[in-house]
Amino acid sequence: MTLSILHRKNVLVLNRHWLPVSAITPADAFCHMVAGTGEGLLISPGELRPLAWADWLLLPVGDGEGIGVKGGKLRVPTVILLRRFAGLPMCRSSFGFRALWMRDGGRCQYSGRKLALHEADIDHVFPRSRGGRDEWENCVISDRNINRRKAARTPDEAGLSLIRNPTRPRPVPVSHTIENTYQINDWKHFLLKERGL
Repeated sequence: MTLSILHRKNVLVLNRHWLPVSAITPADAFCHMVAGTGEGLLISPGELRPLAWADWLLLPVGDGEGIGVKGGKLRVPTVILLRRFAGLPMCRSSFGFRALWMRDGGRCQYSGRKLALHEADIDHVFPRSRGGRDEWENCVISDRNINRRKAARTPDEAGLSLIRNPTRPRPVPVSHTIENTYQINDWKHFLLKERGL
């Protein structure tokens, strides 16, 4: 394992309830394990158990699973468990086209039609030219043709009505936003997306 892999966020972190809360680097995972705040998870067919640092040091290391250290090789964990941390951090969506697209389900909020990305615009319900702001409560996904036709008018003035009023999305647990970028099989036990939930 090269030094650069030590600094990739390829270790999943679980809280004490075994829920994913973040992804960290192996270097950070080793710090948690040495300090006693985290335990590496031994994951193999039919086995899933946390190991304290002293026990982790005794694990055999297969090809591609470890890093060279003084006196041999050290296995790199793919998942660690924080025994004392119970929190589940929440994540707010950043305002922008992609977040509006997700909130509105890729549908025009005037016609209800499912849009392809190239067919969509951000519409300001109360036009910017009249003081409308770039904010969750004033923006919706709209069909480009409808948005052009609406122009600098309110929906009422343009003879349109919204399917639903735009609102700020609720924060979601950060566990819903963790991506398995490196396709690590061991993460699939814990990420809802990976389990099809």
